[in-house]
Amino acid sequence: MIKLVECPRDAMQGLPDFIDTAIKAAYINQLLEIGFDTVDFGSFVSPKAIPQMRDTEEVLSLLDLHKSKSKLLAIVANLRGAEDAFHFPEIDYLGFPLSVSETFQQRNTNASIAQALETVETIQNLCQTKGKEIVVYLSMGFGNPYGDPYSPELIAEFVKKLDDLEVKIISLSDTVGVADNKLIKELFQVQVDTFPEIEFGAHLHSRPESISDKVKAALEGGCKRFDGALKGFGGCPMAKDELVGNMDTEIMIDTLESQGYQLDLNKSELKEAVKLANYVFQSPL
Repeated sequence: MIKLVECPRDAMQGLPDFIDTAIKAAYINQLLEIGFDTVDFGSFVSPKAIPQMRDTEEVLSLLDLHKSKSKLLAIVANLRGAEDAFHFPEIDYLGFPLSVSETFQQRNTNASIAQALETVETIQNLCQTKGKEIVVYLSMGFGNPYGDPYSPELIAEFVKKLDDLEVKIISLSDTVGVADNKLIKELFQVQVDTFPEIEFGAHLHSRPESISDKVKAALEGGCKRFDGALKGFGGCPMAKDELVGNMDTEIMIDTLESQGYQLDLNKSELKEAVKLANYVFQSPL
């Protein structure tokens, strides 16, 4: 079964102009009508670091979860953020960005990889007592622009450490859109075969014309969990290419269905969400 994770948080977080809280909530409520497995709706991080997400708690209070089958995921970058998220029973998953690049880990969370791994262990222990689940994003999972060490073997080392902590969901993240199809397929294939008890996800950034091929490569490698954002909004500013954004959810859906997967999505609600996305992100229709 394919799991689709829609990421409005990732689409919004880098925008310089603050999106009104009511508009954020209305958009996320529309996404909750579609039938995604999970909606990555917000984050509990420093408002100085990510000012766009300073209203996550208020957005959460405005969400209508009664009829939605989607689960909620919030990003945290440290123990304090996790403790804040634990106050809300509506949140199912805590996402933590663990980088295989020392440079990016410092830039992203102001901590070393060793410190971040300790934080993952602490959050994982708390999740196990509080009925939540941690999702670890291995950022720079396909290479980095800093010259830091990278290899598929390094990814395997990180996955083994997370497996030892009983982390059950790991999303391999192409933070700057550098992954080629061969690496995507082979990286997933090795990890999925070696750690069958772990659910591996793909959080890939891409130019629009490459999305379909990257989805197929991940599928061939055994990936069954895909992150995306409608219209491909968002992405990492460090990609230094305005066309390298999140994987466009509509393209992903078309590709997955062309491969024979039935996704059980409400297509009429999806169309409404696309219309609303154009308004929220001020994109031309």
